[in-house]
Amino acid sequence: MSDPQDQTHPSEATAKPAEGAGLFSGVPIELTISVGKARPLIRDLLNLGEDAVLPLDTRVDDPVEVFVGERLVARGALEEMEGDQAGQLAVRITEIAETGSALG
Repeated sequence: MSDPQDQTHPSEATAKPAEGAGLFSGVPIELTISVGKARPLIRDLLNLGEDAVLPLDTRVDDPVEVFVGERLVARGALEEMEGDQAGQLAVRITEIAETGSALG
């Protein structure tokens, strides 16, 4: 059995320290992952019930968007974790925004 301290978290495997981030590197932030939008009519929204399906404007294999607050910082692909975390969703980052610009 492997020692948990020897395992590298996936986000740490390819993470590169940002310039000047040392002071804040231990501060947690919340990321929002956007998988799509729905635009139902109000009457349809009011009629939603248990087991209703709300279609989104994206397909399953479309990229998801990663936000910090209102700022788009990356895009990626949804994946399912394996092993002890099977069933847990994760995002594989495929594109990172340049500092000072948004992805477009």
